[in-house]
Amino acid sequence: MKKLALHWKILIGMVLGIAFGFLMNSVEGGKGFVTDWIKPFGTIFINLLKLIAVPLILASLIKGISDLKDISKIKKMGMRTIVIYVFTTVVAIVIGLSIVNVFKPDVGMSADTIEKIKIKYEKSEGVVDKLTKASAQNDAGPLQALVDIFPSNIFQSFVSASMLQIIFFALFVGISLLLISEKKSKPLMDFFDSLNEMVMKMVDLIMLFAPYAVFALLANVMIAFDDTEILLKLLVYALCVVGGLFLMICFYLVLVSLYTKKSPLWFLKQISPAQLLAFSTSSSAATLPVTMERVEEHLGVDKEVSGFVLPVGATINMDGTSLYQAIAAVFIMQVIWPEGLTFSNQLIIILTALLASIGSAAVPSAGMVMLVIVLESVGFPQELLPIGLALIFAVDRPLDMCRTMVNVTGDATVSMIIAKSLGKLHDPKPKEWDDHYEKVK
Repeated sequence: MKKLALHWKILIGMVLGIAFGFLMNSVEGGKGFVTDWIKPFGTIFINLLKLIAVPLILASLIKGISDLKDISKIKKMGMRTIVIYVFTTVVAIVIGLSIVNVFKPDVGMSADTIEKIKIKYEKSEGVVDKLTKASAQNDAGPLQALVDIFPSNIFQSFVSASMLQIIFFALFVGISLLLISEKKSKPLMDFFDSLNEMVMKMVDLIMLFAPYAVFALLANVMIAFDDTEILLKLLVYALCVVGGLFLMICFYLVLVSLYTKKSPLWFLKQISPAQLLAFSTSSSAATLPVTMERVEEHLGVDKEVSGFVLPVGATINMDGTSLYQAIAAVFIMQVIWPEGLTFSNQLIIILTALLASIGSAAVPSAGMVMLVIVLESVGFPQELLPIGLALIFAVDRPLDMCRTMVNVTGDATVSMIIAKSLGKLHDPKPKEWDDHYEKVK
């Protein structure tokens, strides 16, 4: 195992986890065994990644901004990042709408199947929870998202891992360091530089556990699938989402090839550990430390670019989620509210899905919460919302895993494009977890 590349180790762990989960599904007491004795190891791994996410963002962004030496460069990088993120999100939504309108996954969905899904999931805890969260989101004022960027207590922001608030604070500190004398700023800059190096080394150490963690995570996911009949009925819809996500990754590879002049296969090889972890955890926020490590050390993006672009991307760039929302919204309307499928409503879906992607939390199944808002924007009947969510609930988790992988790939792609445009893309310099230790010995 030591000679195998990390992405192969993770892939082996995923395959074994899926097989083990299916096996435990057919064994009496198997689900309980996985829940009690296997799942905790996956939870520990995610907790470790979340543990280092905040200090990593803080250290990388403050050091990166202060190293720019020129405030105008911050504005240039910020504007380019937001414009490209909006562009890729619009592309994702258009791909999603095109696929769902061409392939029409509602064809073949019988009334009996819809009724069975409705009975099984309409009042489930998951669907009710998503509707409650969406209602709370709708009740907020129109500028609440803007207000939420500015923290009143940064320590509370650290505890709650409010990414945008932490990014704002780091930008504020970094810019302030630029505006004081170098003699005064150097001790603090050296501290954050050292903190960044230390946290990146922690990422290397945590990744040693990754193959075993993804085994635990995937085994736990597999034991949740207990109704294969419903899964087969939703197969066409699921394939539409997966096909759209695949096209989105192809789009990223074209951008990488044309703009950065890097091989698409090389790009995929370097970023694959982050992609596989995103697939396993369904959380771009939990995967962020690994994404930053792969982008900086294996793709060659400078810290000042990755430290800004990736945390912002993990918060506002949800291309996979936006594509999913477009397909899911139209599919639900095709099945239970076909009269609402007008051209103007599909234009509204593009706009609302774009705005919703910015507001989506980087946590599992947040896309379904935003889906409710997208449906409500086109006048979808309130009484049909529980049925609409129930319709796609059975396959939401595996699709969530796939779209999170696309979200992370999009973040890495944009970071390379921004770095190339600013002259901050260099030859990669990977570091091993024990490289310094070996030198000391």
